[in-house]
Amino acid sequence: MAIKIPAAVWAAMAEIARKTGALGGKTAAKNMTAAERSARAKKASLAAAKKRTKERIAREAKRK
Repeated sequence: MAIKIPAAVWAAMAEIARKTGALGGKTAAKNMTAAERSARAKKASLAAAKKRTKERIAREAKRK
């Protein structure tokens, strides 16, 4: 059973989520040491590279 949420309420909730979501990362970064920020950035970078590689391999397989 799904609950219908009015469009205006949905838009307001989305706006609040956008504002608080952006603050979460900035606040987390302020509370981390330089080593922790570096580790987090490295993890994100590796995940992005893995995704790009997977997409590239899929494109190459499609061409063959």
